[in-house]
Amino acid sequence: MDRRSFLKTTMAAAPMLISARALGQNGPGANETVNVAVVGLGGRSRDIVATILGIPQMRIVAVCDCFGPRVDAARKALEERGVKCNGYLDLREMLDKENCDGVMAETTTHARAWVSCMAMAAGKDVYIEKPMSLTIAEGREMVNCARHYKRVTQVGTQQRSIPLNNWASDLVKNGAIGKVKHVLAPNFVGALKWEAREGQEMPDGGRPDWWDVWTNQAELRPYHKDIHYGWSNWLDYDGGGISFGVTGWGTHSYDQLQRGLGTDETGPVEIILEEQVQARRAYSEEDREPGPEETGAPYYGMVKDTSGPRAKVSMKYENGVQVLLHLDANFGPGLGCIYEGENGRIEINRDKIAVEPRELLDRPDNPGHLSVPETQPHIENWIECIKSRNRCTADIEYGQRSSTLCYLVNIARAVGRVGEKLLWDPVAERFTNCDEGNTMLANTRRAGYELPPLV
Repeated sequence: MDRRSFLKTTMAAAPMLISARALGQNGPGANETVNVAVVGLGGRSRDIVATILGIPQMRIVAVCDCFGPRVDAARKALEERGVKCNGYLDLREMLDKENCDGVMAETTTHARAWVSCMAMAAGKDVYIEKPMSLTIAEGREMVNCARHYKRVTQVGTQQRSIPLNNWASDLVKNGAIGKVKHVLAPNFVGALKWEAREGQEMPDGGRPDWWDVWTNQAELRPYHKDIHYGWSNWLDYDGGGISFGVTGWGTHSYDQLQRGLGTDETGPVEIILEEQVQARRAYSEEDREPGPEETGAPYYGMVKDTSGPRAKVSMKYENGVQVLLHLDANFGPGLGCIYEGENGRIEINRDKIAVEPRELLDRPDNPGHLSVPETQPHIENWIECIKSRNRCTADIEYGQRSSTLCYLVNIARAVGRVGEKLLWDPVAERFTNCDEGNTMLANTRRAGYELPPLV
């Protein structure tokens, strides 16, 4: 073949050889590896990274945390697994330098919106740990950002990617137990207010302003390890992120009830605080031994010593279905809910269900239990959607609605009007009869940590 013929043939074949990115497409091609950066390198990110390493179609190219020791530890751990990646102390620097497809926001809750929106504005698809926001208004800004920049989003409510959970949810939606009368879910523990304490010696974080960056939108307080490592206990940083906490396990439970009720993109219209808020343990007064068939039995021991502000709350949807947030930590599904219908009952927890009538379990379409780590299908769904540009199973709008239920519980408790109906407009995302509640829908962000404007 002469030189002219060779060039002509090569140019004709070029589209088959050049990657989707090089061709200017909006993401990697179907057969390409998805490059991701992990931001926030605490305990949850270690679980996420372990799962990623078992997914061949994705690769970690960068890790980022404002606290240097965690960056060093993450890079070392990855290198021991044969993965070399860049490490950053500055999010903006990472977004400028790394040509990654996606960013996984595994940060503290109070920093999660800022990291996610910065990444979306930089053209990255995002996987956002739950709860995705610190307030209802902040969550809506995140949804608007995702839609504006046409980003693929997955919120970390991984039960939406567990086949058994979805199968049972669809049974509820499709009338297998008749009309749903009400849904039972846990009475979760709320967060506490931080009381001023004397500051402690601040560890070396690798950059002089690391504590300022870590604090993000919240009030800049003197360093204290109980904030740094126990942030999920305090209202300025989370809404109850502990196990059996309102935004910790509550996000999973409320997301489960939303899916089964088919209310993924809406919410309740009434919220009622049924009793005074009291600080008490998550367990009931009855220390009982659960039966092995109970869906929540594996989790009861995890929260036996958990305590904090609690009060029963109920909600009502426009279709008349009531949600009763009444269950103690040692009764029922701590990560799910119970649907009570006219013709039966379906209890859904994480990859475990209990149904009446029991014959429903014998249906040929029952998918059975997971055979892979529980978060793997969820991350794989995000990767597939980065390539296809379809919505994920836990799209950011769904995450906004399940997070909203958590914050409605916290607001109803904070307002404290026992027995009074607080009327909620799920379209406007505001109370129509509670101005005090509306003041709690948003926080004032600290200067320098505003969410990026849509441009």
